[in-house]
Amino acid sequence: MMSADIAVRPVTGKAELKTFVDLAYRLNADTPYWVPPLRSEVIELLTPGKNPFYEHADVQPLLAWRDGKPVGRISAHIDHLALEQPIEQGMGPGTGNWGMMEAEDEAVMAALLAAAEDWLRGQGMTRALGPLSLSVWDEPGLLTKGHDHRPMIMMGHHKPAYAGWIEACGHTEAKQLHTFIVPVADGFPPIIRRIVQSGERNERINIRPVDMRRFDEEATLILSILNQAWSKNWGFVPITDSEVHYIKTKLKPVIYPEINLIAEYDGKPAAFMLCLPDVNEALKHMNGSLLPFGWAKLLWKLKRRKWKGGRVPLMGVLPEHQNSRLASQLAFMMIEHIRRWGVERMGVERAEVGWILDDNQGMVAIADAIKGEVNRVYSVYEKAL
Repeated sequence: MMSADIAVRPVTGKAELKTFVDLAYRLNADTPYWVPPLRSEVIELLTPGKNPFYEHADVQPLLAWRDGKPVGRISAHIDHLALEQPIEQGMGPGTGNWGMMEAEDEAVMAALLAAAEDWLRGQGMTRALGPLSLSVWDEPGLLTKGHDHRPMIMMGHHKPAYAGWIEACGHTEAKQLHTFIVPVADGFPPIIRRIVQSGERNERINIRPVDMRRFDEEATLILSILNQAWSKNWGFVPITDSEVHYIKTKLKPVIYPEINLIAEYDGKPAAFMLCLPDVNEALKHMNGSLLPFGWAKLLWKLKRRKWKGGRVPLMGVLPEHQNSRLASQLAFMMIEHIRRWGVERMGVERAEVGWILDDNQGMVAIADAIKGEVNRVYSVYEKAL
């Protein structure tokens, strides 16, 4: 793809893949709240055979060049499991995706998007939905509100100008994803405390931590509940068995069982809630590398068990309990358990819940009830091809 003095070409070979990865560090060097991801993790994300996403997806990374210098990047990809989802849930037949975009200026962004759109058209797609980097389960959406503070673990940060550049290319907002900052030090409002206390007296309800001695089994259970609980949500794509194994391996080092919970009702699993320490507190100082001493800093931080921030990225309630008083009660009980332990044992000062779809009334109501306030908005865009 050519645009004036800008050439956009597919990434070929390990050297160009390294260029693709490294470019983000140069273009975001002046972005104060951008957290450099570990380069090894980004390369793994983009490597077939290592990332199980490639078992059901086609991915084409693209680089923009000007005067022989890399000035932008984007990925175009097709998730074949997403193509099988109902159209009314956001994905569906004909929907391809793009993501991982970084651009030196507006002209570069326009050339990148045009190249990604051309690639998707060439694969028979009729609609582009993005950014997703790469999967909806990785880092979905473009940051459009909340540029004045650092994102927490597993959330992206983008330059404020990107939104206008993308919209100028004919992409319109399809959905907003919200994160909520939640006050934790002084506890939740009295009505929430009463709901929690009522649940704690109910012998049919049991909130328990993940059993690390059976971690593989527990993680498989949680991700099974997730697939069922989220199956009707906008943007849902099922997590495969290979991805379950991959996610278990990735998350285990940052799992504290006391704040990763399974709720049982009448002795059977009914819901779960995950909470992760904000590893970005450590990553922001490493500039994307564990060498020469970054690995030691990260291990020290993981073992120190003191974090200023934590994030609840996922929760799920089995379909038979959704839209019931029990569902919200289980959610409040797990949130309060996490809040209490996090403040008392880990020194947590701030907590974040999300992402939550802007029109997910049940989860938005729960966030509002615990005095959560929207601190970041991520927009997902669409365009007919």
